[in-house]
Amino acid sequence: MKKLLFILLLATVFNCAPKKDIYLFTSFREPATEGLYLAYSEDGYHWEDLKGPYLNPEAGDSKIMRDPSIVRGKDDTYHMVWTTDWKGGNGFGYASSKDLIHWSEQQYIPVMKHEPTVVNVWAPEIFYDDEQDQYIIIWASTIPYRFEKGIEAEDNNHRMYYVTTKDFKTFSDTKLFLDPGFSVIDCVIVKKGKDDYALIIKDNTRPRRDIEVGFGTSPIGPFTNITEPFSGHLSEGPTVLKLKNDWLIYYDNYGEKNYKAVKTSDFKMFEDVSEEISLPEGHKHGTITTISQKVLNGLIEEKNKK
Repeated sequence: MKKLLFILLLATVFNCAPKKDIYLFTSFREPATEGLYLAYSEDGYHWEDLKGPYLNPEAGDSKIMRDPSIVRGKDDTYHMVWTTDWKGGNGFGYASSKDLIHWSEQQYIPVMKHEPTVVNVWAPEIFYDDEQDQYIIIWASTIPYRFEKGIEAEDNNHRMYYVTTKDFKTFSDTKLFLDPGFSVIDCVIVKKGKDDYALIIKDNTRPRRDIEVGFGTSPIGPFTNITEPFSGHLSEGPTVLKLKNDWLIYYDNYGEKNYKAVKTSDFKMFEDVSEEISLPEGHKHGTITTISQKVLNGLIEEKNKK
């Protein structure tokens, strides 16, 4: 009888133990016409290929998918946005899913339709603001002759913009998110603590094109005290995951055609851990979220069909 009770107790403890989430990394493959690719990791360093595509791009004139950014909503719905046009578009793509296999109808969100001379809408990035219970979407756009510039051309002088939404059906008016006085793209908001945020920034000026960090007390800024770059020349597409007391920042080291990562506890000191990571061949600019074991099992089953 005691043995049976002990077994029942172990079963109860096991079933009640918190289930560990798994990291999921979104990606695409050049020339970006196929759609969404995925990889997963249990430790945040070593990534297993889930192949793809899981969503073929239909939004936008060019029918491409670059820079897929995904966030896990509080109802376990995954919301994703992506770049739909290299140049010429005034918006980005959006779709949602519960299992990352079956997706909602794709939408095109024309966030810059009020700017007739806008050149592009690049790398939209979703951040869930738990303080205001809303989603913030940021992206880079160029509006020629709007801002001071360096030696880059007028059609390559980017600033960051944003909208907010609670339901991905209605959106706030578009506002300027970041103008640090130079061309910027590929920004990522990170919540370090209450009223404590970091912004990962790609300085897109010539000859820089590297990645830095700014700091603020709100997810919509202002972000100041921008650091010196922690990455090398020709790097972009950062994304961040939290591991215990540290953060890992992955980025596309496109100048050398590989991926790199740094580890930091304060976004001021960075340790290169590129030798410790592994990613699927061809992996490109995406973002990291978490999934349950159930969702992963479904993705592995789907992968085996491909």
